[in-house]
Order: sequence, then C-alpha cells, then structure tokens
Amino acid sequence: MVLELLRLVDEVERLDVQYYIGVEFNFGIKCGGPQITSSDRTLFERDNQTLGPASYFVTDTNRWAVSNFRYFAGSSNPQYTVTSGSQFTNTLDSELFQTARISASSLRYYGLGLENGNYTVRLQFAETQIVDTTGWESLGRVFDIYIQGSGGFPRRAVTSQFTDVVLENFLEIHLFWAGKGTCCDPAQGTYGPLISAISAIPDFEPTVSNNAPTSGDSQTEDFSPANKLGEGGFGPVYKGTLDDGRAIAVKQLSAVSRQGKSQFVTEIATISAAQHRNLVKLHGCCIEADQRLLVYEYLENKSLDQILFGKKLNLNWSMRHDICLGVARGLAYLHEESRIRIVHRDVKSSHILLDSDLTPKISDFGLAKLYDDKKTHISTRVAGTIGYLAPEYAMRGHLTEKTDVFAFDVVCLEIVSGRPNFDSGLEENQMYLLEWAWHLHENDREVELADSILSEFDEEEVQRVIGIALLCTQTSPMQRPAMSRVVVMLSGDTEVSRVVSKPGYLTEWKFDDEESSFMSNEATRASETSYGSTSIAGGAET
Repeated sequence: MVLELLRLVDEVERLDVQYYIGVEFNFGIKCGGPQITSSDRTLFERDNQTLGPASYFVTDTNRWAVSNFRYFAGSSNPQYTVTSGSQFTNTLDSELFQTARISASSLRYYGLGLENGNYTVRLQFAETQIVDTTGWESLGRVFDIYIQGSGGFPRRAVTSQFTDVVLENFLEIHLFWAGKGTCCDPAQGTYGPLISAISAIPDFEPTVSNNAPTSGDSQTEDFSPANKLGEGGFGPVYKGTLDDGRAIAVKQLSAVSRQGKSQFVTEIATISAAQHRNLVKLHGCCIEADQRLLVYEYLENKSLDQILFGKKLNLNWSMRHDICLGVARGLAYLHEESRIRIVHRDVKSSHILLDSDLTPKISDFGLAKLYDDKKTHISTRVAGTIGYLAPEYAMRGHLTEKTDVFAFDVVCLEIVSGRPNFDSGLEENQMYLLEWAWHLHENDREVELADSILSEFDEEEVQRVIGIALLCTQTSPMQRPAMSRVVVMLSGDTEVSRVVSKPGYLTEWKFDDEESSFMSNEATRASETSYGSTSIAGGAET
C-alpha cells in the first residue's frame, strides 16, 4: 500500500524543466499550513494541500510526501486540516501550532532521498480540538494527541524528539489512531492523529548539498566533446560541475525510451533508492522536452576496463581481490538486500567504476528497465554485451539474478588476468578467456592465468577466485551460487563449492571462421569505451 501511495502524481507532467531525487540532508514540514521559519531558523515547508480520505501528495522537489487514509465516522463534510487562533504556551513559535493536519485513521509522512545516517526527528503537537474548561466539554481529555500514554496539554506545545537511523535514504513517520478521542465533542468524529510540524536534522556532518542542481547545460559546457567521458549503451556520458563545486558525471540518455515523464521519474526514484558503498550514487535527473539526463557522482579513476586493459594503473593482487569482493557485495545488495530487487542485465568491466581509493562501484544498474516494458522473466529484448551473456539469456531471453552471476564470473577472470574476455591477438586456444580459464583449471595450471605484470601474488587466493568464477559459469542457473554466497567464499569464510564440470556450451559450441570473425569484431568493439560500452539489444546496438 505504501508503495502505491508513493506513486508519483501526474503533476510531474506539468513541469517543463525539473531535477528530481537529489540527495538531501534534512527537511521540515508545516503540517496543514503555510511555510514558516521558526525562531531557531528551521524552515518548515508548507503542507496545505487538500487531501481526501484516501489520498497522498508528493512535493515538486520530492523532498517529502504525505498520505492520508479513512473517513471520519459520522461526518458529512470531513476536514483533514484544522486551524486555531489560540496562543500556545511553552514555545516561542505559537504560529507553528495554529494549524495541523489530522486523520481519521492513518497519517504517514515520508522523508525522501535523505543522506544515510542518524537523524534527530522532532514531532510537534498542540491540542486544538478539545477545549480546556470546567464544563462537561473538557471530559474529552483523552484526546487526539496521545504520546506513549501521556496526558493532555491543552493550549500547550508538545514536542516528541527521538533519533532514527536512515539506511536506504528513506524515512517514514506513521501516526495512527490509538483508539482515543470522542464521538461528538466538540464535533462529530473528534479522534485520530494530529500533527502540527515535523523536522529531521542530521546528527552527522552532511556530505551532500540540499540545493538541487540547476537546469542549465552550462554545467557541462553545453556537452562539449572535450568533457565527454565515454559512450555507453544508454547514451554518452559527460563530466560536469554542480553549483557547489562537486564534479559529476552526466549521462545523456538516448531517446529510445518509450516511457512518459511520470513513468520515467518513478523508475529513477526506484533506482535512487538503491544505495550501497559499491554502487555509483545517483544525485538526480533532469527532464527538458525529450532530453533526459541522469546526474551521477564523478569517480576519479573512471572504469575498470580502462585500468586493466589500458594499463593506466598498476593494480597489485590485493587491490584486484578487493575489487572482486566489492563488485560481489554490490551485486549481492541489488539481488538480495535492496528494498527493490534489481537485476543489472549488463555487468561488465566498463560498468565498474573506481573512486580515488579504488573502491569499485557498479554503474548503470536499473537502466535497462527504462528501455524494456516487459514485466516477466522472459523478455524478447536482450540487453547485454557479447562475452558476458549467460547462455540462457543470450539464447532464450531468460533473465534472473543468475544472469548477473555469470557476467560477474567473466569480470573476475578479467581482473585476475588483466586481459579482456576476447583477444584475437592470442593463440586460438587462448582467445576466449573463459575457455582458456577452464583449460588451465582442468590441467591444474590456474595460476598461469594471473596477469604477467603481477610481481607477486597469493597463489591460493588466485586459485580461490578462479574457482569461484568457474563455479559461476555453470550451464544451469540453479548450479550457480547466489551473490551472497560468492561474497562469503571470496572473503574466505567458507570453502569454495566444488566445480561440477566444464559447461556444455564450451564443449559443444564450435565456431567456423566466419562466426569467429563476427565475434572478434563485436568483442573488440565492446572493450573500446568507458562509462559504458557497446551493448546488444534484440540483436542490434543501442
């Protein structure tokens, strides 16, 4: 139900230029009223939208949202906000409590796109419905503000403060009817939750800005070729700069996506909810006419394929092992830990970016769905790159998490060997990396696969990584381990499962000269670009 209530409204369609899903570090909401700046300089954004008995509202900036549920019993003209002209004690900001949002049953507020960490959350209330008199009217003292069994505080500001941990850039505050209130005093249906203001302040030093990026192309110097970082299957990528000085990578999506503006923003919201140390951070997106841009963090060391195959950095064995482990952790998060499960579909070395500390971060996850409206596990449109495709996906379009597991195997072998998955310059039996790795494994010569530039390495660890990689290449997806299992094996916390046998697709597939030439050309092209590389979709490039 929560996910349905958070579906973005068609109000998005009325916006010509807008950035969405920027990561924030705080928010304040003036529930049921206009924008107010409090005496301590906290900005409380207005929340005076008209809500019905089953409705929701999302701000234009997607900083927060609110949803309401259920009718008030006995009321023919239900109101979901209240006002009061009273002055309230115990506060310097009496006007903060003169409006409030109410509900008959369930009232939820959501903080969206928050930077992860500990937050101090403050909920502010004041009784505005039940009067404080000596008459019978005051018998409704068990009233609509009910905090952990506390009594009423008529005309007095009440603050409930607590610490909450934001783990997935998402905070939910749920206020619900606790069974207290009255049926008819002072009016029909005086019961349910009431809230005047909400704020969330980080208990840490923020690393992001609350200022959304501007919409001018000047940030990338009008997409100058000099700023182009690479050309991927979803479009070119440029280096740019935000107003606060942060470097960014802007992906200019190709115009083949069939989704409307609101659908597109909803998918980007889903992608942005996936936050992990080994995933590239999505700062936001921009829509202007047919132009669709994604704004990512900029990573200094660019892509893994450039590092490995261009020999731009000398990666020792420890660094390579850590990269394998980091990629495995990122995929395990996407498959098994993220609130929204994501199959990448196109795991490859050019989609693994490295920060200044050589921490690997997976890019382009979730983007394939923007270009594919198929909802089942069988897709007529294959999105991936030759050399990394699992056989069941390449031949039948059968897509599961095990498709990514297979591609991870190829990336691991590339990291160990320092060579791409296909190299026409090598002898015939060594051209295909996966086939060569199996040959060495069958002859107990796995360590020969190690990159020749490695002056020293842990032979046992090299054998372990290769063994795990080959386990991930089994013909049957069921025989490939889950990525969480791969993480445990790479960490050395459990023994590597026994590799069953050489996959049938390697022993049975034979390529004649014409087919080999085609594969050679495609695989060579697939390794030439950074920040994304040549992909196939339905047999054609995108």
